[in-house]
Amino acid sequence: MNDSVNTNQPSLQGKTVSASRTTISQMMHPEHANNLGNVHGGWIMKLVDEAGALSCMRHAQSRVVTVAVDRMIFRQPIRITDVVTLTAEVSYVGRTSMEAEVHVIAENPITGECTYTNDAYVVYVALDEDGKPRPVPPLIPETDAQRRRLEAGKARQKYRVEQSRLSEQNMGK
Repeated sequence: MNDSVNTNQPSLQGKTVSASRTTISQMMHPEHANNLGNVHGGWIMKLVDEAGALSCMRHAQSRVVTVAVDRMIFRQPIRITDVVTLTAEVSYVGRTSMEAEVHVIAENPITGECTYTNDAYVVYVALDEDGKPRPVPPLIPETDAQRRRLEAGKARQKYRVEQSRLSEQNMGK
């Protein structure tokens, strides 16, 4: 997850946050749920990872691999027959890594009631054809909220790198 800038790389054209925005919707079926009718958290995590990855693939125009999930807090249950909509967009970029913010909404398609269920920050690394990390374009925020989120993303990435370093030290590496 080391994202120090390599000055030997050619300059990449920046891309806007909105260019990475991805939306996925899927109806939840019995096979997605436990015996209480609540959708498995792991199924939602899979969808979050897919939405975040697609967003980052759009930004980097390359394959990506997941390297970290900051948190996954489930605020409300998602039920069988709910339509789950995930909206993802790139929120921060480093040299080879990208952070995507993913929001999850559950909708009862009969009543139209929508419930915010969870969100997550997921980190991906762009890969070249040989499976090696490759540089990604800079991120161009379009709103004040996106600029604040980008600045907060720098702090989140700094924290992740420090936690990774401490973890490696604790493992004796």
